[in-house]
Formats: sequence, C-alpha cells, structure tokens
Amino acid sequence: MSTTALNRARDLISAARSTYAGDAEASWMLDECLYRLDEPLRVALAGSLKAGKSTLLNSLVGQDIAPTDATECTKVVTWYRNGVTPAVTAWYDGDRAANVPVQRRDGRLTFDLGSLTAAQVDRLDVEWPASALAQTTIIDTPGTSSLSRDVSARTLAMLTPENSSSGADAVVYLLRTLNASDVSFLGQIGAHVGGDSGPLGVIGVVSRADEVGSGRMDAMMSAKEVAARFASELEATGLCQAVVPVAGLLALGAETLRQNEFAAFEMLATVPTEDLQLAMLSADRFVRPESTLPVDAALRASIVDRFGLFGIRMAVTLIRLGVRDSPTLAADLVDRSGLSELRSVIDVQFGQRADQLKLHSALVALQRILEFRPESHALRTEAGRMLADVHGFAELRLLGRLRSTTPKLPDGALLDLQRVIGGFGISATERLNLPPDAGLGQQREIALASVRKWRGLSEHPLLDQFTSTSCALAARSAEGILASLA
Repeated sequence: MSTTALNRARDLISAARSTYAGDAEASWMLDECLYRLDEPLRVALAGSLKAGKSTLLNSLVGQDIAPTDATECTKVVTWYRNGVTPAVTAWYDGDRAANVPVQRRDGRLTFDLGSLTAAQVDRLDVEWPASALAQTTIIDTPGTSSLSRDVSARTLAMLTPENSSSGADAVVYLLRTLNASDVSFLGQIGAHVGGDSGPLGVIGVVSRADEVGSGRMDAMMSAKEVAARFASELEATGLCQAVVPVAGLLALGAETLRQNEFAAFEMLATVPTEDLQLAMLSADRFVRPESTLPVDAALRASIVDRFGLFGIRMAVTLIRLGVRDSPTLAADLVDRSGLSELRSVIDVQFGQRADQLKLHSALVALQRILEFRPESHALRTEAGRMLADVHGFAELRLLGRLRSTTPKLPDGALLDLQRVIGGFGISATERLNLPPDAGLGQQREIALASVRKWRGLSEHPLLDQFTSTSCALAARSAEGILASLA
C-alpha cells in the first residue's frame, strides 16, 4: 500500500471535515475516521458462547491477559491495546470512566468491576505491555449465541452497527460447529467489514480443536478435516478467506510453559505407556490424590487445567521422541496446536495488508457518514472511486473468491496466481517466489516474465470470464511489482 493512497484518503476526509465543520456529529465521526488511519489495525475475535475467544487471544499475545472464566467482564466488549504498564478502564454511561483492578482468583486472571455490572459497562479498555499489540489492537467480543440477547447484541453493535462502519478492520471468527446462525452472522460481518465491495479480512478458526477428536493424539488431524469441510461449505458464500484448526488451550499452555511443568512432563514420560494411558482415561482419574504417578496431585491438577489431556499426551510423546528442553518442547507444542499456522495466515491476510484494511475501513466509514448529508455527492463519489481503484482490495477479494471458484489454469499455475497476488506474502520476493536476498536485476527479470505470462493468459480466447479476469488481475499485480522495482 503506497503512502499516496493513504494521503489521498486523509485529504478526502479533511475536505469532508471542512465541509461539515458546523455539524458537530459529522465532525466527531470524521475525526474518528481520520484517526483510524493512523492507529493500529483492529482485529476482533468473534464467535459463539464458550468458543474459546479469550484463550485464543491470550495465545496470540503470548501472555495471560484476558480473563477466561465466565465472570461479568466476559460479557463486555473488551479492547486490548499496547501500553507501558497494565491498566484496565471501564467506560459507562456514555463517557464516564472507572479504573478496574486486575486480580488473580484461584490462579486465574480476572478484572474486578466492583459495583458496576456488565449491563452498565459500554466497553473495557485494557492497556498491556505486549509486543503482539504494538501493531494490532485485539477486540474480544461476547458470545454471539449468548443466552442473554443483550450480551449478543453488544457484539452485533460493535461489528455490524446499523448506521456506521464496523468497529473492526478484520475479524477472526471462532467456530465449533457451522450452523445457519454462524453463516448469517458471517454474512453480516462481511457486509460491514467489506462494505459494498465485498467481505475483506475474515478468517475462520475451528476452536478447541483438540476436542474434535476427544483429546486423542490424532485429534488435530480430525480437526483439519473438519476445517476443510467448513471451508468447503463456506466456499459458496466467499465469507472466509481461510479456516484454520487451533487447540487454544494447548497453544496458551505452550506459550507460557513453566520449567516445573516441563519437569512434570519428563517424569510422566518415564511411566510405562499402558499405566499412563490408564491414568489418563479422564481428567478426574488423572488428578486423583491416591494416584501413583510420579507427579504430586496439585501439579497434576494444574497441568490438566492448563494443557488438557491432549496437551499432556502430546508433551509426553514429544519428550519420549527426544525433546530435551522446555524451549524446544514449547515451540513444538505451539506448532502442533495450530497456532503457528493461524499466526501465519493472520500475518499474510491482515498484518502485511494492515494499511489496505485500515484504508478500506476509513473509506467505507466516510461513505456512511456522508450518505444522508447534503452536498456530499462529490465526496462520496471520490470515496467510491478510491475503493474501486485500490488494487490491493481486488487482490484480497480474489483471494477470497479462489476459495469457492477455481480458475481453469494449466497445472501449477493456480499456486503461482495465489502467490503473485499476495496470498503467501506481499513483498516482491515472496510474490515472485524468490529468496529474500535476490538481487534487483533478478527480481526485475522474473517480474517482467510474470507480467508477460499473466497478460498472455488473460488474452487467451478460450478462457472463461472468471479465469481471464483473474489472470488480468495477476498481470496488474506483476506490473505493480515491476513498477516498485524501477
């Protein structure tokens, strides 16, 4: 994303600000719109009740900063931002603020709302020193299928407000099943996050993936099959750019692995396989005080709470296979939890395209702010032109479309198409399938060949319209790479 496009958007919003300087409501919304271009990307976590949103948030951040127990604070939309020191603020009654103490109860982090109830609080703002929050603000939302209609409505109001743009630039939607309400809500998200130009920045996650296979060692394989089925069912809608299985509890445990837990896994690895399998038939059986396992009951209870039986089985197996230290075990468990894959997808789809997504949100917001205001036709037209002209938006939409429609291309060309439009990274070398240290001369040579390849394919007389259009878009991507190397 060039700074030119961002500056054009700033100029357009500033022009609207001048036009409606006497309209207090419009001025406030336009200021917010302008500010949004310069703040970190907003990524919301959404999904049904008990889908594991807070656990996944903690895993992505690599710290235990979001309450995971069912307290009042989990019923409130909570914004997690980077800060110098931990601080939690509750906003209520429109513009009133109250400091919220951070506490640990029974070993779990929680926010103490004091005399405030979730029904009174509009949102919680959490500032926390975490590198993962430096470029991304993560928004944890209440369950969309909550037993309380008011609680579900808070998520809808933040992500899909009636008369304004979505509060998020991108969404990670957690699925345990895929039902009509999920598809309906994903459709609403797509309409607001993407606007008239189609859904942008929506990724699906099969959450608590280890439970899909009942905690068996092959649970993640079963979860990958479920993710593929969900992706296939969502292909017809084009509402998700990817569906990834993640065992959130294992991911969080691995990210925060303690030395005494590694030592416990080492001791459990010395237990004969049949004896350990018998002791792990259930969590209750595993933590029995009278058990003869070489780990005390309190530590057993702690690791089953933090890793689950699936995580314990995985950790013990890896140690038996040769893992000898806690950093290696932690890294292996993170990979096997699905968290590494999710981070990679988020980086490619969201992180590397943060400016594009923020620009898109700002332009959609601008259109909605001006929609029913007089003398706004020229401004709205220009915003619409920018939404249509920015090539990155077209790349994102095609990446989503490729999940539901396969262009008729020669063998291997589909992978090249996905790569050149930024499906595996948006740097020139990633798009051209070159090593990061490739010289400019080599990059120009490959980019020129790519332009010729995709331009030639787009003009082939026997191609269907979708394939021809996809090739033309790939050619434009290659032309952009070539221009950037000039």
